[in-house]
Amino acid sequence: MHAVAAAGPLPPGAERLQVKTPDGEVLHGVFFPGPAQTDAPKTLVLGFGGNAWNGQDVGSYLHELYPDVDVVAFHYRGYWPSTGKPSAEALLADAPLVYDATIAKVRPERTIAVGFSIGSGVAASLANRRRVDGLILITPFDSLKAVASSLYPWFPVGPFFKHEINSVEGLRGSAVPVAIVAGERDEIIPAERTSALRNGVPNLVFDRTITRAGHNDIYTRSEFQAAMDEAFEAVLHR
Repeated sequence: MHAVAAAGPLPPGAERLQVKTPDGEVLHGVFFPGPAQTDAPKTLVLGFGGNAWNGQDVGSYLHELYPDVDVVAFHYRGYWPSTGKPSAEALLADAPLVYDATIAKVRPERTIAVGFSIGSGVAASLANRRRVDGLILITPFDSLKAVASSLYPWFPVGPFFKHEINSVEGLRGSAVPVAIVAGERDEIIPAERTSALRNGVPNLVFDRTITRAGHNDIYTRSEFQAAMDEAFEAVLHR
């Protein structure tokens, strides 16, 4: 089981979700509904967190950012309370299952996938397999293997990554509008890996690098909050 911070009680109105995988694992998620009455098209934000995030925190954060839409996020396989063993293969395989169950429940008119760090690769892959109306990728990368090779150039990392997460391949030929928000001083995702993704996105509609922000402290910056609002509007109206 992958250790992440424990999730607390849900706020009023939120709901716990479950999805059973074909191999018998159970994925746990959270649903934060938007306003019941609105004239705007029903919009869903589907969140995919980073390595140390639990799904409830992802959902809570996105619900605070975008209170006028429905928000759903799941704990990855092997991230408590979801069962199973985490792997790159599992992240990619489970995303369409989560999507299908969420769409059946929420029945949105528009779906925006938001991916943080490693979750950006999951979101990009999902957009190649399911209908997604927009992608917002935070501190993203082109290739998980390339990130590892950049961080540890002396280590023959390739053979140890049985399953790749390749965001460029996931978006190749895609017309989905994509927004990228990166940190200027990201110490985890090298700038060249984000640049490689940027250059490989067919429909990049928003691109913002937060000055002096690192991989983790980017979320504390007021410029980041503003960028997330702008990114949402950019992908929604392209």
